[in-house]
Order: sequence, then structure tokens, then C-alpha cells
Amino acid sequence: MLGLWLATCGAWHFSTVTAGFTPPDPREFGALTVVAVGTGNAYENPARRGPCTGVALGQRVVLVDAGRGVAEGLRLAGIPARQPEAVLLSNLLPENTVGLDDLVLAAWLDGRREPLQIAGPPGTRELVTRLSQAHAPALAAQAAALGLPAPAAPLVEELGGGAQLAFGELALRAGDLPGGPLPALAFRFEARGRSAVIAGTGWAPDALADFARGAGLLLHEASFSLAAEQAPALELSPEELEPLLKQARLHTSVRDVGPLARRAGVSILGLVRLRPPPVFRLQLQSVVDDDFEGSIWIPEDGDALEP
Repeated sequence: MLGLWLATCGAWHFSTVTAGFTPPDPREFGALTVVAVGTGNAYENPARRGPCTGVALGQRVVLVDAGRGVAEGLRLAGIPARQPEAVLLSNLLPENTVGLDDLVLAAWLDGRREPLQIAGPPGTRELVTRLSQAHAPALAAQAAALGLPAPAAPLVEELGGGAQLAFGELALRAGDLPGGPLPALAFRFEARGRSAVIAGTGWAPDALADFARGAGLLLHEASFSLAAEQAPALELSPEELEPLLKQARLHTSVRDVGPLARRAGVSILGLVRLRPPPVFRLQLQSVVDDDFEGSIWIPEDGDALEP
């Protein structure tokens, strides 16, 4: 009996320890599923990785954006780094792209030999080319030392509004979000009667509301940014105030995301790209539900939802 008990404890300990470094098996999704791989934004946040959202069906996984810590975020979600077949970039702000080389390297070490597909707005090809060139010498040396083939070069495509792609049953359409400092896209996924729209910027709310019309889920940022009418009460100097107002113009405020989702007629509003103040979940919920009567999803990294 003692021997059986020791063997059981040993097996439990081994499985617990190895769960931290052995690659998980590919995850299977029975319906269109949105996975919150990283729910933070451009600012450091130990509780939330950089922006990254997975959209999945069966064993096919497509990522929207690849922020910092994407490989760790995938593991937390139970998805091996080698499983995503494509990354779609909503725009080329660094917060959305700094995890690309992380993902390519982690997937390669995890056994991926097929090229990763990367698609995004104009400029994506140059970005990926320069990243690949920067890492090529060191990756070649590492591959030779490990006796592995070098990572396959990513397949890159630049998209505009109206572009359509398909990943098995996952149908994808891109929508332009004009008016910002860079070209930007939102992505609408549809499969088996479900739909989800993933957006990464807040500078084209009218275009986004039209594009997301009637979707099951809109996943979007909710920023605690400064409203112009709040400025006088802060008694800030013009030099202190102007950077805050500029930042607010780039992001969708928590005060505006509810009305946007209501206009779009979506069933669920998911809030990501968060930089939470204290008790942020209650604050977000209480502000947004004043204007939006549907369900509100405020995921942690690794959470998943079938819209």
C-alpha cells in the first residue's frame, strides 16, 4: 500500500512539474471560439500580456495581433505555440507586433516546420522582412547547433478593407478603420452560424459600428482615458494636459465603447487592451452597462468564449 501511495504521489508530482515545460497537445474547439491570449495594452502589466486574441474552430487557430508574451499566453490558454497557422495584424503599432519573433521562435522549437502566415495592412511585408533579416544569423547558428532545419520564412500578405480569407470553415473579412496615424483593420470571423469581430484601435467608431453590425461578439478596447470636459477639474497646465488628450484621441474610452456596441447591435461586448486601475472590473461593468444592454465579457488572459 505504501509503495502504491508513493508511486501515485510521484506520478502526480511528475505530471505537475512537466506541465510547466512540455508542449501541450493541439487544442480542439467544437465551435467558433474566441480566446483571450493577451488582454493588456502597450503599458507593462504583470497581470496581462500584450494584445493577442485567438479565433479557433476544430484545431485551426488564427491570432489577431501578437503582443508581448504571446507564447506564454498561448500556453496559459492550452494552445501549443506551433498550433496557430496565421497572425492577422490590426495595425503596425509596436504593441501589436513585438511578439511576432517570439511566436516564430517558440513554434519552431515546438516542432513547427510549416511557414506561419502573417497578414496585415500596408507595411506588414517590410516589417516581417526586417525582423527575419535581423534574426537570421543567430537562428542559423542555433539551428546548426541543435541539428534542426532553420525556421521557415513566414508567408506575408498585405490586406485592405474588403479582403476575404478562409481557414477551413473559418471565414474572415477585413474592414478598414480610417482616420488614425497608421492604416488599421478590424477582422470579422464567421463559422457555423456564429460571428465575432476583433478590433484593435479606437479611432474609427462609426466605421467599426457598421462593420460589426449584428455580430455575436465585438472584442474591443476600453480605455480609462481623459474626456475633454474633465480637463478643467484636473487643473493641469497645458503642457501636462495635451499628452493626455492626444492619447485619448487614439483610444476608445470606457464611456464610449458601450454606445458603440449598442449602435452595432452586437450580442456580447468583450473588453480587452486593459490597463486597470483599482477595482477595475466593477468600474468597467458599471460604466459600460449604462449604455449597453447585452452581455459584457471582461476576460483574463487565457479565458475563452463561444459567441
